[in-house]
Amino acid sequence: MRIAIDAMGGDFGPRATIGGLFLALARHPDLEPSVFGPQVELSALVAELAKASGEPSLAERVRLVDAPRVVLQSTPPMDVFDDPSATSLYGMLEAVREHEAEAGITCGNTGALVALARRELGTVPGISRPAISTAVPTRKGGRCYLLDLGASVDVHARHLFDFAHMGALMARVVDGITVPRVALLNIGVEASKGVARVREADALLRARGGSDFEYIGYLEGDAIFSGQADVVVCDGFVGNAVLKASEGVAQMLLKRLQETFESHWSTRLVTALARPALMRLKAQLDPVRHNGASLLGLNRIVVKSHGNASAQAFAFAIDRAIREVEVGLPEHFRAAWSQDVATPVISSTVASGRVDSGSRDMTSSDGPSFQG
Repeated sequence: MRIAIDAMGGDFGPRATIGGLFLALARHPDLEPSVFGPQVELSALVAELAKASGEPSLAERVRLVDAPRVVLQSTPPMDVFDDPSATSLYGMLEAVREHEAEAGITCGNTGALVALARRELGTVPGISRPAISTAVPTRKGGRCYLLDLGASVDVHARHLFDFAHMGALMARVVDGITVPRVALLNIGVEASKGVARVREADALLRARGGSDFEYIGYLEGDAIFSGQADVVVCDGFVGNAVLKASEGVAQMLLKRLQETFESHWSTRLVTALARPALMRLKAQLDPVRHNGASLLGLNRIVVKSHGNASAQAFAFAIDRAIREVEVGLPEHFRAAWSQDVATPVISSTVASGRVDSGSRDMTSSDGPSFQG
């Protein structure tokens, strides 16, 4: 399986991405990665980390492609259009576009990624705008897909409607859920609650939700992790804030739990006895294990890793890309949208561009807006 990796752009630089790649290579013997970045720097790092891994032969499976320029996290998204050539981000996307790789992975600038990916790879016909989605853990070992997580801050009802269909398809294809339960994130469950675009999306989903998922209405933030829904839909600003806040809470809880059990000899004894249960809890809550967000709606597979991902976290992002290749995710999107399953009748308010205060009507032909 051929994948393309942007080795640059994350908070910890190529050491984390190459380290994560070696973890993935060890557990995926058919993986054929092409890695984009400054070749001299990467060559030395690959040799060093391959030796440290105890499996120096892994380095022979890594193809390095020289891309001396880097898109910084501080680069404004639209500035990347000026001259993206020779950047590691563009090189990764170009390999995916030219079918030299079946998927691309990066932990770089989110806004630049969405802008370039949309231009270079295109979206599935009929999808109004791509969305970033990842799965968050829920009670009883389940998980829920949350989208959008930052690809689009300004949205209207049509986008939320499409996001619901996209998330439901993801849950069906990747997780095998026959009829996913889909909800709109809102500040209450009453019909009158929420901004206009959310209420309009609710009306569209009730009128034309589709037979391939069950629309269950509004869900409040405290119910995202309850297991009531398999897909929760919101705009990119809200989704990004919810995701980062939940990850921060999970990290705090795990840290507090560790400090509590290590604070006294008696609790350290309890820790030894409870270690299997604690390890299961850590596996369920640790954000590292849920790293890797899918850029849904593109013609090809692109996975966005957290910018602050460790080597272990980046390896999980590679796992997500591999899973999407295995199920042929873009082909499912093209098949679904070719049947016009997600073409709603937009209300007169949305169609005329009159939306709630503070939100601009943006059709699919408008330039993208981003939440990093």
